[in-house]
Amino acid sequence: MPDLPFPLSGSTLIVGPSNSGKTRLTAQALDAWIGEHGAEGVVVLEFAPEVERDGVLLGGRLSQFTRVPDAAWHGVLEAHAPRADSDSEMGAMQLAEENATRAYELVDAAPADPTAVFVNDATIALQAEADATGRLTSYCDRATVAVLNAFESDELGSDDPVSRNERAALRRLRAWTERVVELG
Repeated sequence: MPDLPFPLSGSTLIVGPSNSGKTRLTAQALDAWIGEHGAEGVVVLEFAPEVERDGVLLGGRLSQFTRVPDAAWHGVLEAHAPRADSDSEMGAMQLAEENATRAYELVDAAPADPTAVFVNDATIALQAEADATGRLTSYCDRATVAVLNAFESDELGSDDPVSRNERAALRRLRAWTERVVELG
């Protein structure tokens, strides 16, 4: 197993553009945690949509790189990719709102006392309202370790409401986390 570029303690935010290795590194962190501590108390929140663009899969689930053990709590959001799945800013915002509602249903259903939390594509839950960042970080604060990854790039847009909310959420996540790992 490769060495991680960060300690498995406290909070870590992994950021970068599409296909920069965020999901792979999060999967490696999950494997390292489970290898050392076991799967008991592990919560995995999968918010990533699976989008194919020009024949390349953008984003995707941790299962591309690892198997989440049955003993871990694994919440999977069938997420929309708001900017890719909509023809308008209003449509993109509606899809972002649906994602947020369903993502927080998963957070609410997750165990109240996690030991370790791994969040794949954290900003999917925050594209409709960046102010909701505290709801996700408060949950992560209950754990000994939290590893979140998030898309950070203007490649999908920069001046639409979803992108503005995503950037605001990233600023809040960066302010909250103990360390940021920048990829790409």
